[in-house]
Amino acid sequence: MREPVTQVGLRIDVDTYRGTLKGVPRLLDILARHEIRASFFFTVGPDNMGRHLWRLLRPDFVKKMLRSRASSLYGYDILLKGTLWPGPDIGWKLGHLIRQTHQMQHETGLHAWDHHRWQTRIDRMNPAEIHREIEQGHHRLEMLLDAPVTCSAVAGWRCNETALVEKERFSFRYNSDCRGESIFMPEGLGTPQIPVTLPTYDELIGQHGVTDDNYNQHILERIEPGRLNVYTIHAEAEGIACASMFEKFLVAAAGRGIRFVPLGALLPADLNTLPVGRLEKTGLSGREGWVARQAILS
Repeated sequence: MREPVTQVGLRIDVDTYRGTLKGVPRLLDILARHEIRASFFFTVGPDNMGRHLWRLLRPDFVKKMLRSRASSLYGYDILLKGTLWPGPDIGWKLGHLIRQTHQMQHETGLHAWDHHRWQTRIDRMNPAEIHREIEQGHHRLEMLLDAPVTCSAVAGWRCNETALVEKERFSFRYNSDCRGESIFMPEGLGTPQIPVTLPTYDELIGQHGVTDDNYNQHILERIEPGRLNVYTIHAEAEGIACASMFEKFLVAAAGRGIRFVPLGALLPADLNTLPVGRLEKTGLSGREGWVARQAILS
């Protein structure tokens, strides 16, 4: 007897120039082989990720970098992106790969204009600055796709109420800005949130006995039939150094009756049935700093 199908939303974050250039093409090939469509969220402006270098002064960040073998995932060249000179413009130089993703029928949404700026400054941005960051990314991505941008997912799960209000001005079908357990409607707003429910590679690896040899099994065991399951991978990890491991994961998941879908496919037909919630800041095991998490109100 065949096991019942369990749907899992597959979200792919593309943070950097390297991830777009090397990770996206490989992921497109892997997904095509397995006839899977996913949701890709692209950073489309400058790659200034090297400016995270100052965080090496923080012990928790250093531990995470060593534990997740960040240099093998992201490459040593990331240390210079946007530090000694302006970072490369991802959308301008690699827009053809973003268009290819859309043309291959993957859901294609906005991750960030400047990933580093959003992740490190969202708490200090006023509404106009937040709007400008979203607007620049939204405009660039629409130009690249020659189509409406229907979804977004903020960098690093760092989101606040001001950002949610500003996002309402862009007619997104949904946003995926937080961690949580169920799809919900932010209080007083009209765009649903599809939270990520499962941990990422860099959060688990090297902790509590999790290695590359058993990582796939750890994720598979956390997928629960009958409830929301949303899994995030990164083009910089599963699209490059961990690509073979990711493809093995897809094979093992298929054997368990798991079917991967774009996040938009998880939305209910009637959004009025969604619970109302809000965002709260929280820490997350394996991740430095804070993230936004779902808090249900009703």
